[in-house]
Amino acid sequence: MIQDIDDTKMPLLDHLIELRRRLLWSVVALAIGFFICLYFARDIFAFLAQPLLKAGQGKIIYTDIFEAFFVEIKVAFFSVMMLAFPVIATQIWRFVAPGLYANEKKAFLPFLLMTPVLFTAGAAMAYYVAMPVALQFLLGFSGDVGGIQQEALPGVGNYLGFVMKFLFGFGVAFLLPVLLMLLERAGIVTLAQLKAGRRYAVVGIAAVSAVLTPPDILSQILLLVPMYLLYELAIIAIRLTGQKSAPSNDPATDSAGT
Repeated sequence: MIQDIDDTKMPLLDHLIELRRRLLWSVVALAIGFFICLYFARDIFAFLAQPLLKAGQGKIIYTDIFEAFFVEIKVAFFSVMMLAFPVIATQIWRFVAPGLYANEKKAFLPFLLMTPVLFTAGAAMAYYVAMPVALQFLLGFSGDVGGIQQEALPGVGNYLGFVMKFLFGFGVAFLLPVLLMLLERAGIVTLAQLKAGRRYAVVGIAAVSAVLTPPDILSQILLLVPMYLLYELAIIAIRLTGQKSAPSNDPATDSAGT
């Protein structure tokens, strides 16, 4: 078992040097990606604004003279944080992996690979499903109100905050299976506890949905339903992985007993 781990023992100074190297690679990736994304910031924002356009809102404004400029900065930062994740995750893995046993690497690596996939799936659902529905509902308040014409004129900063909250909220929420499976692997929760705690999970998911989405009930429902389905998916995945690992553990325990 001891031989599964990297045999090279590094002193503390070497660990710090290695950590600095990984941080530098991450910072360089973020810096290069930021300026690339800043160059395409208008195109990226135009893509993000498509749900608003399809909802019938063809006008967006800015009331602060610096607002449009800072929105492009935020768009670039928002974009590079998503695009640079594979590089950052790779640097984290290269720093951590030498200190892990072979079985720990096999257990941890799938979760690292699943994270960007699930986050992207959540962001895609937010962009293609949740945002159009929410915008259609929220923009429906425009019109005549007691003889006064009520019109939606969203600002660029306000709309970008709306988009970021949706994309990051749904992306982070879709990481629920990874979190639950890691907690189960670590022995913090068990499959039986997850099954018995469904009613508490619904309450917790509702609270998370209220925090991660704009303050309208429709947006919260659009996040609550897939999150609960992911909770059930995590239970199924834990059960299946537990069944696969059980036969491989039996011979070891039998031989240990003899």
